[in-house]
Amino acid sequence: FRNRKYMLAWTKSTIFGRTEVIDNTLNPNFVRKFFLDFFFEENPPGTTDFLGQTFCTLGEIIGSAGGRLEKSLSGIPGKKLGSIIFVAEELSNCRDIATMQLCANKLDKKDFFGKSDPFLVFYRSNEDGTFTICHKTEVVKNTLNPVWQPFTIPVRALCNGDYDRTVKVDVYDWDRDGSHDFIGEFTTSYRDFSRGQNQFNVYEVLNPKKKGKKKKYINSGTVTLLSFKVESEYTFVDFIRGLPKQPVMQTSCPTGDPSQPTSLHYINPYQMNAYAMALKAVGEIIQDYDSDKLFPAYGFGAKLPPDGKISHAFPLSGDYDNPNCVGIDGVLEAYFRSLRTVQLYGPTNFSPVISQVARSAQDVTDGSQYFVLLIITDGVISDMVQTKEAVVNAAALPMSIIIVGVGPAEFDAMEELDGDEIRVSSRGRFAERDIVQFVPFRDYMDRSGNQVLSMARLAKDVLAEIPEQLLGFMKSRGIEPRPALSPSDLPELHRHI
Repeated sequence: FRNRKYMLAWTKSTIFGRTEVIDNTLNPNFVRKFFLDFFFEENPPGTTDFLGQTFCTLGEIIGSAGGRLEKSLSGIPGKKLGSIIFVAEELSNCRDIATMQLCANKLDKKDFFGKSDPFLVFYRSNEDGTFTICHKTEVVKNTLNPVWQPFTIPVRALCNGDYDRTVKVDVYDWDRDGSHDFIGEFTTSYRDFSRGQNQFNVYEVLNPKKKGKKKKYINSGTVTLLSFKVESEYTFVDFIRGLPKQPVMQTSCPTGDPSQPTSLHYINPYQMNAYAMALKAVGEIIQDYDSDKLFPAYGFGAKLPPDGKISHAFPLSGDYDNPNCVGIDGVLEAYFRSLRTVQLYGPTNFSPVISQVARSAQDVTDGSQYFVLLIITDGVISDMVQTKEAVVNAAALPMSIIIVGVGPAEFDAMEELDGDEIRVSSRGRFAERDIVQFVPFRDYMDRSGNQVLSMARLAKDVLAEIPEQLLGFMKSRGIEPRPALSPSDLPELHRHI
């Protein structure tokens, strides 16, 4: 039991990194950290091995209570191999935001008929000794003693997380023709700035050319730091860690005749239809962030047994009191089962199911839950006016809507709901957030017929906007992340969901 080591592989063919070796122990506590880029919309597999192996996604770790996931090791039949604990945390210096204000005193006069129109240019130093511009202040007109407005800059832009890296600041006199006159420069660092207003944060502005020509040259003025503060910008990871029940997916799809090979719902024993692929592609990523793995799933546009009643929002489970399905496999099972019991019937109305999910979301606007509605459809929307009204209302709630169009239909009208360019409006009211993402699945189908590749492409595109949409809602309501939950907190919290 010596020389035990843990290996993290990002794909089956590429080892991402190794921990250090800890000798002679069955309970190693590894120190070496691994830094991974986290993309909510992607689902890369991770693996650990040597004394055993386990499989998980980065999303599973981040989505677990407190960002802590314990997995049992397997791989040697008939032998207990223990477990491994994953802990994920986001680098804090990647998201700190600095806000500062500066002023200057007795700058050189550069304008013949006036004083100067000074502004500052900040540069981050690079590893090779060069400098990269990272901020410009506004111009303060006709003064040698300017006071610039406070400005905000990401710490990573200012120093790339290295608090002692040189920050160079140039002082210029603005000219209308763009040939701004150089007044002088000074250097400092993030660490010096972070000490705030004091005698050490008064900088002499030096002009090397003037200094070399004039023996009595002292400086070209001074720049003083008036204020400096640092705040952490909350991220998607901060919020989902503190959610007792993380993003909830509700799935809706119209149903049809699965017995005909020409049907988009055709149940082929050898491959999934487009509806199933879309459900699985999006659902398998979303479910990592839902603590109870229960998904309300609805169908729309069908006649229901036994009396043929038309419904645009019926539970695929058949139980109106409990529309939940267990995991994405449960959603798929309910979908296939409903295909055998209901009859497809138009029109294609979206507003009923959007409004149904909105009713659930309006009960939890405190940031404790966030709803993701996935709609899969093969028809052009029939109730656009009502749907736009429903989307405008839903934009004020903790929810996002993903619409996947399958089949050959023309979905041009759907683009109106995807407010990337023009925000959705209804009766003079505009949606306060863009919450809809629409894509036609045919744009992501692999030409060689590789379903796994098609699903990965779809999921990457349709889920990419979810983190920003969740953040947009939380910020607009002034909601701060809740403390990360520990595993011991979960049973009690679940009882209240």
